[in-house]
Amino acid sequence: MPRLKKFFQAKKLRNKGYSLKEISEKLNIAKSTVSTWLRDFKLPPQALKRLEKRRYLGRVKASETKRKKREEFEEYLMRKNSELINSTLLTKNHLKLFCALLFWCEGGKDTRGGIRFINSDPGLIKLFLTLLRIAFDINEKKLRACIHLHEYHSPRKQTLFWSKVTGIPLSQFIKPYRKPHTGKRVREDYPGCISIRYYDSSLAKELSILAREILKKYGGVG
Repeated sequence: MPRLKKFFQAKKLRNKGYSLKEISEKLNIAKSTVSTWLRDFKLPPQALKRLEKRRYLGRVKASETKRKKREEFEEYLMRKNSELINSTLLTKNHLKLFCALLFWCEGGKDTRGGIRFINSDPGLIKLFLTLLRIAFDINEKKLRACIHLHEYHSPRKQTLFWSKVTGIPLSQFIKPYRKPHTGKRVREDYPGCISIRYYDSSLAKELSILAREILKKYGGVG
């Protein structure tokens, strides 16, 4: 195709809303040449509309590609770490270390009254209690639980929920603490916080010291 004919073809395609890259590929000429030819070309409204739609579709496609790559990477990490967990043999001492670190992060620092562990994540609460029960010889009757609720919560419903999560009988739940309503939006799936208490100051001190020893050895904290 003669150069002059390609020039007019380029203007015609641009008038229809084709991008510089599309014109370059369609006419088999360098994109820089197309850019030079059309640098003063004013796009009509219908051409602008097509280009904007094409850009939008390009963004959607790019977003979808990123999402798929992210999901594939997450699935890979899940398989990899699931295999790691399932193939690792944990001893009772390992579980003591995990329990101590959880206690250090979310537990009360004053150990004189025993263990206090508070959180709103049911999975984390259940994990701490599981580690505590397996790694240490505890007396279940010394366990107590107190839930912290907002005014919109049903005390009965949330007590039953947390009793099921913790395995602590309803009779060992302390009267719920009701937080004053701040006027903020209601969080439909928020179960409230729960404070787990185990009245054994010796065990609380053991967990605290064990955590500090881990920090001293691996965190450089003296």
